[in-house]
Amino acid sequence: MRTPILLPVLLILSLSSLVPSSVSCPTCPTPKPPPKVKPSPPPPSPKPKPCPPSPPKIPTPHCPIDTLKLSACVDVLGGLVHALIGEEATSKCCPVISGLADLDAALCLCTTIKAKLLDVNVLLPIALELLVDCGKHAPSGYRCPA
Repeated sequence: MRTPILLPVLLILSLSSLVPSSVSCPTCPTPKPPPKVKPSPPPPSPKPKPCPPSPPKIPTPHCPIDTLKLSACVDVLGGLVHALIGEEATSKCCPVISGLADLDAALCLCTTIKAKLLDVNVLLPIALELLVDCGKHAPSGYRCPA
């Protein structure tokens, strides 16, 4: 009858191998949890592209004198649409534009004609002829700036 005693002993030994070692060893250290992994920082974002430089501003031509000074001159020009430029026009206009460069004088006449809401296309040829009478010369094919 040895077999019946041997069987329980074998059964106990085989079951003891299934029991974890921590139960069998009360003084064993408990395992530490794995260290927390810090997330890596996001990759640096690319630097924004700089804006292209704005185009250089083209200076808008302007009359260097007060156009009110030319107002009487332009009024005379308006009355001379079908007549020759006379002494009255040159006496009123020439003193006002005498200190200006040729191109500035033409520009001032254009500015004044536009300010008075007169027809530039009609009065410009007369104004350019007046410039010649006053000793000024606008460039060939000169047109009033828009």
